[in-house]
Amino acid sequence: MRTSLLASCSRPQDGPLNASKFSGAPFLPSGSKWPACQNCGKPMQLFLQLNPSELPEQVTSPWGEGLLQFFYCTNSEPLCEVDCEAFFPFSKSTLLRIVSAEGKSEAVDSSAVLNGFPPKLIVGWKVDHDLPNWEELRSLGVELTDEESEELSEKGFPRSGEKLLGWPAWVQGVEYPQCPECGSQMRLVFQIDSSGHLPYMFGDVGCGHISQCAIHPSNLAFGWACG
Repeated sequence: MRTSLLASCSRPQDGPLNASKFSGAPFLPSGSKWPACQNCGKPMQLFLQLNPSELPEQVTSPWGEGLLQFFYCTNSEPLCEVDCEAFFPFSKSTLLRIVSAEGKSEAVDSSAVLNGFPPKLIVGWKVDHDLPNWEELRSLGVELTDEESEELSEKGFPRSGEKLLGWPAWVQGVEYPQCPECGSQMRLVFQIDSSGHLPYMFGDVGCGHISQCAIHPSNLAFGWACG
């Protein structure tokens, strides 16, 4: 069993540039610009920014120091999500990074993002317990009966929705990415569900996961799957 943090409460506002939020204006380190998609060259939407100093006391930052930022291209002309296969990790139409929040941010103009989502400030977390699904348990050497598997699902494990840590709620199967540097299995950092705090659907009600290499923490990935 693992501890997970469900993003249980968000407020429809942007807040400070270094705040934990869905969409809105990101903190841009000195000398940097709003990240652009490598496919279409247009600014990408900020899907998630997490500030470790705003996490509950029960959990330390799993990704280390700095702000965790995730940008995703939602432009449709061209349709970068499809062109760049954004459902696979390390797509050219996504960007994940950890940046220092020290100093002053560059000037931010979120109007440059086409059809930008309304920002939501993360103002509440719910500490919960989480368990893997039957398939991942089997890979860990735990065999469940049909009744036990059904009970696991009925109790809502693994947890759905937007959450920090815990176990991934896989849609199709266990799909941890591998670190491109060392080949080791990357670990879950954050889960983003369809049409939750973000008004966006990954395919047909899909679910996405931000992962990180424990050995090379600068290597981050995002991938999603749908039914």
